[in-house]
Amino acid sequence: MQDGGATRVLVLGGTGEARALAARLEAEPGVRVTSSLAGRVRQPNLPEGEVRVGGFGGADGLAGWLRAEQVDAVIDATHPFAHVMTGNAARACAAAGVPLLVLRRPAWEPRPGWHLVTSLDEAAAALPALGERIFLTTGRQGLSRFAHLDLNFLVRAVDPPDPPLPPNTTTLLARGPFSFDDEVALLREQRIDVLVTKNSGGQLTSAKLDAADELGIPVVLVQRPPEPPVPAVSTVDEAVRWIHDG
Repeated sequence: MQDGGATRVLVLGGTGEARALAARLEAEPGVRVTSSLAGRVRQPNLPEGEVRVGGFGGADGLAGWLRAEQVDAVIDATHPFAHVMTGNAARACAAAGVPLLVLRRPAWEPRPGWHLVTSLDEAAAALPALGERIFLTTGRQGLSRFAHLDLNFLVRAVDPPDPPLPPNTTTLLARGPFSFDDEVALLREQRIDVLVTKNSGGQLTSAKLDAADELGIPVVLVQRPPEPPVPAVSTVDEAVRWIHDG
């Protein structure tokens, strides 16, 4: 919506990059930013500026919201695995005629001893041959993919996960970032012999990977889903420049 000539920007958020972007745009003259959160975390870290929580009702609902609010640009700064939201954003922006940019942190480059898989199901299938005590850091959704395994799982999440869970599961409720020393200590104390995580990328959650490498623990890494063919950048600075250049 044009408020005295202001550029209306919708940031699809939920990540550290999204919060940093909202703070930058809030400080930019002539820009009005609204951050949208999915509402899956009970007590999220709220960004600066206007915030809306909850879904839009799919691509059609988002397209209608963009038109009604007269949004000038959308930046998708959601988690790299929020592929449903990213696909909806691409379709909605195309339908509403609103420019879309994807802001994604770079993925982690594979290291020796890592097992690359394309899905949680593939990760679950790989585990019996790798170890018995699994540190599962793939988020609280999708844990049912591991529920059939008679292994010992340590699940770390911000909020309690919903069943079904693997039968032998210990839940650790914690919010990162976590230090390298803390991750090494946790892996040792829990006698973890396999780490399972998603290729989220970035520095905030990479300490667990460094800790696993330090202790010689194999890593099962779920690769990112494909992105839609829309412009993409990897830094907040680039996203701010895109707003001004557009």
